[in-house]
Amino acid sequence: MPESLPMNGGNGIYSYSKNSQLQKEGSDVMMGMIKEAIIENMDIKSLLSNNSNIASFHIVDFGCSIGPNTFLAMQHIIEAITHKYQTQHKDIHISPEFQVFFNDHVTNDFNTLFKALPIERRYFASAVPGSFYGHLFPSRSIHFAYSSYSLQWLSKTPEELIDVKSRSWNKGKIHYIGASEDVTCAYVAQFEKDMEVFLNARAKEIVEDGMIVMILPGIHSELDHSQVVAGFNVLKFFESSLIDMINEGILEEALVDSFNVPLYVASPNDMTKVVNKSGYFSIEKIEIIESQLKILAEADAKSLIIHLRATLEGIFTKHFGAKISDEMFARTMDKCEEISSWMKVEYKKASQLFVVLKRK
Repeated sequence: MPESLPMNGGNGIYSYSKNSQLQKEGSDVMMGMIKEAIIENMDIKSLLSNNSNIASFHIVDFGCSIGPNTFLAMQHIIEAITHKYQTQHKDIHISPEFQVFFNDHVTNDFNTLFKALPIERRYFASAVPGSFYGHLFPSRSIHFAYSSYSLQWLSKTPEELIDVKSRSWNKGKIHYIGASEDVTCAYVAQFEKDMEVFLNARAKEIVEDGMIVMILPGIHSELDHSQVVAGFNVLKFFESSLIDMINEGILEEALVDSFNVPLYVASPNDMTKVVNKSGYFSIEKIEIIESQLKILAEADAKSLIIHLRATLEGIFTKHFGAKISDEMFARTMDKCEEISSWMKVEYKKASQLFVVLKRK
């Protein structure tokens, strides 16, 4: 079963709702491109006439978390679809009704999400709990699928990483950054398996000519996978904090050896390979987009660590317990000056993978 490790809920200091500015900036850069993709590739008139669900237009956000980014994205997407619909129906002065499905893990804080629902919204809202690495909707029921900063999360850690007899045993490390090629290959293989499951499930759920738009951290195809972007290289500082705790006798070495962050940053080649293997979708666009993100541009190590805590704390706490997890984040925060200096050299722009697919 896919692991259920959602972002931090609530509205506290380390909550995702208070610490998702990086993801918002990244998504905002893409909104114009999403609108363009809808206008160029989506035939609203055909979608609503050729499929049975003609009363409303169904949109889903896979990996919605707890807001507020999902609400802004849905607003922009609905505006673009409405514009395209009205362009195709110049003699009709009404728009289709919209049903938005907010999907995330069953342990996601849906209460916080729905408390923050915009009052002046142009859609009906529903929650759909469950992993997107599997079926979630009836066949041919979704017209437009969206996912932002979610598909970099694997369904699980590759099993061979914690097998002492495997060449991919990732001893003393918590990710493929700085690890052996065998470890990286294990991550690649898990990404390919997961994306195949994701695309096969969506192929049944999305109507003919329906679309998927995906935004996720990306890496240029020609770069080595160790050159991960958008701040995830900071994982090596978390790793060093854990090693320090081992050396001080606070933490068992075996506990670190059995832990790996289930996160993979894909390239256009990675995504193209799995989409073509699936065979259900045509590729309308796959490209890396580079943009200035404020936290990275300003080398704001403190804000970056807090943002990563909002997304990663649940993963660390599940494995190490709350006390060790809290200590690790505190120790990493003490390295802010070192991390900031490193960021000034390492980060100029963030790279994101933008993908537009159309159901054949």
